[in-house]
Amino acid sequence: MRGSDLHQEGLFSYVSPESRIPKRHPLRKVRTMVDAALAQMAAHFEQAYAEVGRPSIAPEKLIRALLLQIFYSIRSERLLCEQLDYNLLFRWFVGLSMDDRVWDHSTFSKNRDRLMQAHIAQAFFERVLAAAKVNGLTSDEHFSVDGTLIEAWASLKSYRPRDGSDDPPAGRGRNPDRDFHGERRKHDTHVSTTDPEAKLFRKGPGKEAKLCFMGHLVTENRNGLAIVAQLSHATGTAERDSALEMMTNLAGTQRITLGADKNYDTRDFVDNLRELRVTPHVAQNDTNRRSAIDGRTTRHTGYAGSQRFRKRIEEVFGWAKDIGPLRKTKLRGRARVSFQWVMTLAGYNLVRMRDLLAETPG
Repeated sequence: MRGSDLHQEGLFSYVSPESRIPKRHPLRKVRTMVDAALAQMAAHFEQAYAEVGRPSIAPEKLIRALLLQIFYSIRSERLLCEQLDYNLLFRWFVGLSMDDRVWDHSTFSKNRDRLMQAHIAQAFFERVLAAAKVNGLTSDEHFSVDGTLIEAWASLKSYRPRDGSDDPPAGRGRNPDRDFHGERRKHDTHVSTTDPEAKLFRKGPGKEAKLCFMGHLVTENRNGLAIVAQLSHATGTAERDSALEMMTNLAGTQRITLGADKNYDTRDFVDNLRELRVTPHVAQNDTNRRSAIDGRTTRHTGYAGSQRFRKRIEEVFGWAKDIGPLRKTKLRGRARVSFQWVMTLAGYNLVRMRDLLAETPG
């Protein structure tokens, strides 16, 4: 018998978003890990919010929504709020009932600054990492380090002299033509009017210069999970300086190894690592000079292993830029981009841990 095509809505509904999500949906395991991490952050949330006044949106819901934006490559908060209004999967993950009203997209920008000032992203990242350590998914001896450029939300045309001598003439519109050929632009004389904290940088000879920040990451070599994350201005020494800072916080009493590419093969960097009781498994850069890494290091089988495993860090960068929002950030300012960088890496760890725990027998 053919059913009738009726469009009358029921007055009441007893269906919850929970019942609509398949039991084996991949987000279920992620939601469990996220809830466990957020449950340990009550003290951080109390410090970020006042004790009196009108109750705000729960920070737990905002963090879950930000993770959805990372997982599903949603390019703006406006589109995220639109999906939260009709997507049952998103409503369930965030913790909204069928009748809950979705907040305005401007809420994200206001609350992001509040969460950023309370270092919520770093605290969440650390809770997720602690869960990985409890499950035996990380190594405490062998690590890799590298950096990547994160293109800023600023045009090259915004990079102008600090003294205002190159302001566009009146009457040529908001986006006039510019000819940069033969023009010398330096950080001490020029600044971006859109994002003053972004720096003009290029990866190497023949590469185009871009306004960007530089993200730094230490991963462990067992499963490639992110261990320490940091964001800095893009400079020629930022990778080595940040690596030393991250390893200072990571190094302990036992000797550990650190794999890295040729950019880290400098005498100062290698010597500083050894003072921290870190064995530098750095790729040799002996093309035009003498490498700081000699046969005392390269003769060990562990050196060759570190050189293989260190390339896994590119998988993290690729995920953060292809799935996550970091190929070209839509936030301005180092603090906001740093918040996004750490949250994206926490999201990567969650997805990676879900897959690793699924492979674990029992």
